[in-house]
Parts: sequence; structure tokens; C-alpha cells
Amino acid sequence: MAQIIVNAIVLAAGKGSRMGMDTPKQYLMVRGKPILYYSLKTFEECKAIDGIILVAGADDLNYCREEIVEKYGFLKVKSIVAGGKERYLSVFEGLHAAEGCTYVMIHDGARPFVTEEILLHNLETAMQKGNAITGMPVKDTIRICTPEGKTISTPDRRVVWQVQTPQTFLYEPICKAYQVMMERGHTDGITDDAMVAERFAQIQTVMCEGSYRNIKITSPEDLEWMRMQLQ
Repeated sequence: MAQIIVNAIVLAAGKGSRMGMDTPKQYLMVRGKPILYYSLKTFEECKAIDGIILVAGADDLNYCREEIVEKYGFLKVKSIVAGGKERYLSVFEGLHAAEGCTYVMIHDGARPFVTEEILLHNLETAMQKGNAITGMPVKDTIRICTPEGKTISTPDRRVVWQVQTPQTFLYEPICKAYQVMMERGHTDGITDDAMVAERFAQIQTVMCEGSYRNIKITSPEDLEWMRMQLQ
């Protein structure tokens, strides 16, 4: 039986413009450590993860290597690669570096509250179903509106989920889906990996429950919430 190898792609190439700060959000210090540290620590300590590919901005590669990976002893980080201007470009570069694995977990480095339980549940689901898309059922009523704010419809809240990461896939199918997307140049509106799998490989994705705490730090309010949680 072939050995199952699980690699994680942790994305840290974003600029975080909504944070309104010069420093990219994933490098902001919280309780003495950069936000990126917390998600990397979870992947490092999870025994199911064999390797980590860290995707950073082209100007941040040395910083990530010296001030994060080496400083905190993240031994599973096997490569640090330069990402692109858009998320899908960063994932594409990460997939190349993850070659040879069986499953790949793609995670936003600005989600510091991912847990080992989420990772293991994700992997178990992916092994059973072929993929696992982390998310949680929405708590609020959702309305679909026009750009002018006029209501079009109100979907049944019981079937609406808010999507998170990690998103876990068999390596070969998701790699092929990204390759097809890049060749066709049909990248408009792509916001997560499940969309790529569905559109370009006709993969039926499967939701996998995560946690309401597993938020993406995108605003000053999120940053303050994180500080409070870590106290």
C-alpha cells in the first residue's frame, strides 16, 4: 500500500489592505508573535501533516525564513515560495512546491485559530469523500441584493454556510483543476479553492464543519478580538 503523504500550503502573500496598515496583516505582532506564527504552529504540531509549503510575498521570503521559520523552529516547513498578486496565483505556486503528496491542505495564514481537531476532521473527510471544505452554518439571515442594495432573494439559512480554510483535496485532481484554470485564463470571481475544483474539474465539494473561532483576521476589529482571545 502506497504511503499517504499530507502537505499543507499556508498562504501568507496577501497585503491586507483592509487592515489599513503598512505591515501585511499576517506579520502583525500579537502577544509577541506574528499572526502567521499561530497557524504554522498548529500545522507543525499536527502529526498528520508531513510537510508545509509557506507562500509569502516576493519581498518577504527572507523575513519569513529568518524571523518566523528559523526563529520558532518550524521544522516541517520544507520550502518558502513567492506568491502572486492574487490568492489563486499563490495557491498555484504552492501546488508546484507540494508535488509528490497524496493530499494537500490549503490554508489562509491569517486564520490563526485553526486547531488540530479541524485539521484531523478535514483530513478524515477528504479521505472518505475526496475533499473537505471547512465552514460553518451561518447564524444570521442572508439576503441576496443588487449592487444598489435592493433585495433579490433570501436563501434558506439552514443550507447556507460561511466558508473557511483549510480546504483539503487529493493532490492530483486539484493540481489539474488549477492548471486548466490557468491555461484558460478564466480567473474572474475565484475566491477559494473549492470554486476552482468545481468549475475546472467538475469535483463535487463537501462541507466539513470547522469553528466559529476560525476567522480570518482582516480588520482592526478582528485584530482586537484576537488579542482578547489570546489573553
